[in-house]
Amino acid sequence: MPPIATGKPSLPGAAELSGRPAMPDVMVKNDGTKVTTRRQWQQRREEMRQVLSYYAVGHMPPPPGNVRGREIASELVLDGTVRYRLIHLTFGPNEHLGLDIGLFAPVTGGPFPAVILLGGTPPGGTVLPRLPQGPNQGRGENVLLMVGPVPAAAPASDGGRGGRTPPTAASFATERADELRRGYALVLFNPNDCAEDTTLRNLDGSWAFRNTRFFPMYPGYDWGILAGWAWGASRVADYLEQDKSIDAGKLIITGASRNGKAAMIAAAFDDRLMGAPVVTGGGGVGAYRFAGPRRSETLDIMELKYPNWFSPHLHQFRGQREKLPFDQHWFLALAAPRPFIALEGDTDTISLPEAVRQSMLGARPAYALLGAETRLGVNYAHHGHAFTADDWTAMLDFFDTHLRGKPLTRRFDRFPTEEELDAAAAAAVRR
Repeated sequence: MPPIATGKPSLPGAAELSGRPAMPDVMVKNDGTKVTTRRQWQQRREEMRQVLSYYAVGHMPPPPGNVRGREIASELVLDGTVRYRLIHLTFGPNEHLGLDIGLFAPVTGGPFPAVILLGGTPPGGTVLPRLPQGPNQGRGENVLLMVGPVPAAAPASDGGRGGRTPPTAASFATERADELRRGYALVLFNPNDCAEDTTLRNLDGSWAFRNTRFFPMYPGYDWGILAGWAWGASRVADYLEQDKSIDAGKLIITGASRNGKAAMIAAAFDDRLMGAPVVTGGGGVGAYRFAGPRRSETLDIMELKYPNWFSPHLHQFRGQREKLPFDQHWFLALAAPRPFIALEGDTDTISLPEAVRQSMLGARPAYALLGAETRLGVNYAHHGHAFTADDWTAMLDFFDTHLRGKPLTRRFDRFPTEEELDAAAAAAVRR
């Protein structure tokens, strides 16, 4: 694959790094200094972001500083208690980039905390043409073995919702009525409007996703698809800071699976966002060093199936994850002291509970330094690889406590035992 010139300093490759089975310490700076103060932690955070940008997700452009929103449509839903607005954002060089977002907010009260959801095209939004998937995408095969030519883009017919009919504003509000009645605003956007989720490659070996959406405007950045989605979420946050119905100090970012990975990255790199990623699997919340048992997703699996999601420098660590100078707990630590909750399913095989637990343990010292130990949480619901009503309830219960001062009525620190996992799997088979 041809390299992408970024002008950023090169860091040591896998061949130059020694193995370290232990999780790289978030509280030790590059020069070996132990972090004991908040000032040192701020310095350490910048070091960690540089490492994650280089090896894990790729370098993202800086904020464009020119996000504008134009209301396209507005209507009342949920018997007039909620207003839906379709808003088109413009930003970037010469304001050439755009993104449709759908904003649901209660009519009375506010400003409201907002949940930013990486999902499908918002009701009434423009459904953009989409490149097809790569020829062996999603088959568990090495996608780097297949190279162009790139087919023409075709119009998407479902708004990115996996074949389901795009929602109306009324149907989406009904689906999410409990969250809206709890006093949260909901903001929906389609991450594929930021970066196309395809493993197609050009004839020179480069990724076809870099031909469209945000990427042609920023050629000197080697960001992968997940970083493109995270960067898009930050542009949504840029707009929400201007919207009077939204409490810009209480922005939650969520999504499931690959969207959950992007939500985790967004929370790590944008200090305005509080993470609530759902069933993220490999490259998500769980530590690479502990993944593998129970058919869970590993670094090797992710770099086989979806290397386009990550930094081009991550691929060299296939088969030698112990040489990684970071692990996934770094993303969680960077979110401190903001509330962050991982939402998991006890029958979701791709995400290993022990890998998630190790990430939580590895990130906890950063939260402890900042006096925020209870703000790092996890919840296991009885489901597989899905985003369910139980997850939404757990998410808002968690944030009700940390953002609205409501009493804590449940625990957010418990992991299922091996016996409980086996029992849950057996029950799922019986169902």
